[in-house]
Amino acid sequence: MAAREGSLEAPTRHPVDWRNPEYYDEAKAFAELERIFDICHGCRRCVSLCGAFPTLFDLVDESKSGEVDGVAKADYWKVVDHCYLCDLCYMTKCPYVPPHEWNLDFPHTMLRAKAIKFRSGGVSRRDSLLAATDVHGKLAGIPVVVQAANAINHTRPARAALEKLMHVDRNAWLPDLATRKFRSGADESQQFAVKDGARTPGKVAVFATCYINYNEPGIGHDLLAVLRHNEIPYELVHKEKCCGMPKLEIGDLESVNRAKEANIPVLAKYAREGYAILSAVPSCTLMFKQELPLMYPDEADVQAVKEAMWDPFEYLAARQRDGLLKTDFSQPLGKVSYHVPCHGRVQNIGRKTEELLKLIPQTSVQTVERCSGHAGTYGVKKHGHEMAMKIGKPLFRKMADHPQGGLPDYISSDCPLGGHHIEQGFERNQLGEPQLAHPLTLLRKAYGLS
Repeated sequence: MAAREGSLEAPTRHPVDWRNPEYYDEAKAFAELERIFDICHGCRRCVSLCGAFPTLFDLVDESKSGEVDGVAKADYWKVVDHCYLCDLCYMTKCPYVPPHEWNLDFPHTMLRAKAIKFRSGGVSRRDSLLAATDVHGKLAGIPVVVQAANAINHTRPARAALEKLMHVDRNAWLPDLATRKFRSGADESQQFAVKDGARTPGKVAVFATCYINYNEPGIGHDLLAVLRHNEIPYELVHKEKCCGMPKLEIGDLESVNRAKEANIPVLAKYAREGYAILSAVPSCTLMFKQELPLMYPDEADVQAVKEAMWDPFEYLAARQRDGLLKTDFSQPLGKVSYHVPCHGRVQNIGRKTEELLKLIPQTSVQTVERCSGHAGTYGVKKHGHEMAMKIGKPLFRKMADHPQGGLPDYISSDCPLGGHHIEQGFERNQLGEPQLAHPLTLLRKAYGLS
């Protein structure tokens, strides 16, 4: 029976067999890479997604045979290094994902290769340090240290030195450290009554995330303000570590495991007590919704956290359908160009942020589903920044051209890092200077909350 073209069923994900010694067998991994690369070479519909696919196709086209068997195995790493695990090829482009018989999972095959590279010592200490968000975060909130670190961030000679030392591109936007951490400055919840809906728990546990806690606490305060306005009682998760996504991106699965061992027992308690767990960074939310459940398919606590984890707008939109969300918006936002980040799309929740923003009177929302190119540490590294800007250029141009005419009043993305990358893309391409605001910030503005 001939193989079918494409798969008619919804894509399914197989568990990541990362504890099996064969997972780290380079010869077997490269055999799978060759099989997958050969299918991708014959299809090529993912060529516009990221740098991995053009790199692969150039290697094939420039080989003596013009086929994958003509590509040197050592050059496979060039493809792997351009994959930042956005998952869009799997979720939006590839017709051969499971349950199709060809069983093609490009991102998780790249993850396997990254894990082999990390275990064999192929990942530099600087890349490991760049992914150690909790280490960086320890500096936040220390006045003199924060001032010095932020000054370095905005000084050209210091950025040139940082580029030489850490391979962080001198032109890439980097976040400042917060003068006060979100977790230490967050207001406690008022004693609201718990109102469960048909779709939503009536109480929330907030997983702060490294980025919100150490870099942009204002986004976390915006979330709490929206919850208070809607009389939803909340708690900050009493103890947390990095979700593990930055370590996953470099194949450091043992560090991912250590983060999981710290976070899951704490979060599982909230899940079992009936809390909705909210995380305001899509990559962190996805880590608990998809990556950890696939790494630990048989652990009940991991699966319980998966079921309790919500994107904030997914939760608020469901709350609105339950008839329990206030829509007393008093401040119009005008023209908004909103970007759906890759790790938001992969959650398969639909356009929930757009759904909420469109409830605001005198607000016109343009939604753009295209990769910004930032992709965590990839977009700030010397080898990835210019490629990240190139990948994002069609998105920048689309967001600059609002359907209501001219520039938008606001540009926005659920991914805070992606939002700043888009803002830099506007500046780099001379597209204008609309105001950047996170969707939670926009919602707080629309409610008229100080």
